Amino acid sequence: MNAPAAETIEPTHRRGGGRLGRKALRSAPVASFPTLVRQIPVYEIVPDEAVELIHEESLKILEEVGCEFRDDEAIALWKAAGADVRETRVRIDRALLMELVSKVPPEFTLHARNPERTVRVGGKNSIFVPMYGAPYVRDLDNKRRYGTLADLNNFHKLAYMAPALHSSSSIICEPMEIPVPKRHLHIIHSALKHSDKPFMGIVTSKERAEDTMAMAGIVFGEDFVRDNPVLVAITNCNSPLVWDATMLDAMRVYARHNQPLILAPFALCGASTSASAVGAVAQVNAEALAGVAFTQLIRPGSPQIYGQFMVTVDMKTGAPMGGTPEAAQMMYLMGALARKYKLPWRTSGFHVGSKLNDAQAGYEANMLMHAAILAGANYIWHSAGWLEAGLTCGYSKFATDCEQLVGWYKYAGGLPFDDFKDALAAIREVGPQGHFLGTQHTLEHFERAFFMPSIMDFNSFEQWTAEGAKDHDTRGLEKARNMLADYQEPKLDEGVAEGLKDLIARREEKLPDSVS
Repeated sequence: MNAPAAETIEPTHRRGGGRLGRKALRSAPVASFPTLVRQIPVYEIVPDEAVELIHEESLKILEEVGCEFRDDEAIALWKAAGADVRETRVRIDRALLMELVSKVPPEFTLHARNPERTVRVGGKNSIFVPMYGAPYVRDLDNKRRYGTLADLNNFHKLAYMAPALHSSSSIICEPMEIPVPKRHLHIIHSALKHSDKPFMGIVTSKERAEDTMAMAGIVFGEDFVRDNPVLVAITNCNSPLVWDATMLDAMRVYARHNQPLILAPFALCGASTSASAVGAVAQVNAEALAGVAFTQLIRPGSPQIYGQFMVTVDMKTGAPMGGTPEAAQMMYLMGALARKYKLPWRTSGFHVGSKLNDAQAGYEANMLMHAAILAGANYIWHSAGWLEAGLTCGYSKFATDCEQLVGWYKYAGGLPFDDFKDALAAIREVGPQGHFLGTQHTLEHFERAFFMPSIMDFNSFEQWTAEGAKDHDTRGLEKARNMLADYQEPKLDEGVAEGLKDLIARREEKLPDSVS
């Protein structure tokens, strides 16, 4: 495959090869960075005693209050496991709960159709994943409108080309012109056609999840996807304390195929939780653990991702807010709990409330991504494109986020010392009053010594003015256009491509054009 021209960076956790190795890496464009292996410590915001307190209260919630599982098959599974079931309310004894949770592997491999894009999730590994689910886009003319299939194709292309994105997600934006019953087929086809990175599944019905697995089977082989993770799917608990039939249906489809699910309560703190950061975490932890445990009733040992989506609400209007300090603090708590349970965990990176790719978006994004990195998150979702509390995916924001992820990748990869002796030798070579611009060390390292973004502007005021006095949003749009112009499709095998088209055609014949 011909890799597209892309920004390159030498991953700091790769060692060896010396000068020749670094020169070879510089000369070969990298379409996707390897899994980020964090080389910086996690930050513990509270002492262990506080984490234990939250853990204990979460267990009490599940033992004393219980959690709703609104599905007959789920209720039957919990009864067979020995839980206290009364109608749809399930109270789970802590011993049973923790026995089930302990079956989840602490790490797993997430396979891509191009093996070079395969990643690891869990432990010290982190991956960046673009946003999901926006009905609107802020387009290349900076206009807000409904998303289309052409937009979705473009975002999958951008995700493929962004070196620090490890997945193409799936529903980055909704292709609103396609009927809802058939939409999932085109969403998954776009993710598989325009990128060879891992992708995400559809969870809005059992049949759509099954169609997703059928399409994955065509690409990877039915036997392979029966046991090996090739996608991640998101299931949300309806806070407070309800797992509904739609989510439980999707859980069964994916868990039976050994495909990881994100078990993530969707919590609007102050509305669907109490108006307390620590109280919200205790509730969300209980909800997430109940979901994780249920997957192990379906297939013990299946890989899963403990997760959360926790934003505070504006107590004046009820609107969700992005990038608040409380959201960051809650991430740190969830990270500590995930490590206690030895579970891979998900959070969100660049999710913001701003309507534009402006200063507010930058402040909000930095607050949350810093917390995600320092809290040790493994699956950092909503890492590109998110605007307007998730209602909109912006082209400029997507390109900007992708560039910033290169910096976060370098930051979390730690501070390398592999050229330290060469750097000190350069000091002796130059001596007092000289400069380093022409030294051998500088010539060999200048391309990777420092993060050098192309969208951010560091020119003089005069140079910036001469080049059109473009603001950051405008430069982001230009970068998105240039990336799309350089895109080269990672071609599917001809037989695989035809198989996908045939499946889509057959399924569309059977599916209605509207939801009844």
